[in-house]
Amino acid sequence: MKDSSADILLDRTDRKILKLLQSEGRLSNAELAERVSVSAATCHRRTQRLFDEGVISSVRAMVNPDQVDRAALVIVGVVLDRSTPQSFAEFENAVRKLSFVLDCHLVAGDFDYFLKIRVKDMADFNKLHGEKLIALPGVRQTRTFFVMKEVTDNAPLSF
Repeated sequence: MKDSSADILLDRTDRKILKLLQSEGRLSNAELAERVSVSAATCHRRTQRLFDEGVISSVRAMVNPDQVDRAALVIVGVVLDRSTPQSFAEFENAVRKLSFVLDCHLVAGDFDYFLKIRVKDMADFNKLHGEKLIALPGVRQTRTFFVMKEVTDNAPLSF
């Protein structure tokens, strides 16, 4: 794997492969090759290179939250009691262990972190908040935002 994505040169064919895989990750190599207008061997070689160089980091299924009883999307802003490398590391290590946290982002501004969480409903979140979130190391304050409508979520990257 390369040290920097800046070293990776993507041509038109690579970009077509990436766009198609972002929208239809279950395409077979033969289908992908046909849509990109290259041979199956060339397509396989290029796709493997994209994985090897870290351009494609993983492939996974997108599960419909409504179908698995996780319809409520909650964003939580977190403020830590101190801004030190150690307090950030302790918080981040603890958050990584929480299966209900989908995303955790260190941010600039009024909050230190934003967490993206999926739960069954408000009562489910209230329990998690009281038992898990406020018990995270270094948490001074949280502010909760219940998402009323998901306009776009996990949109494909454009390049």
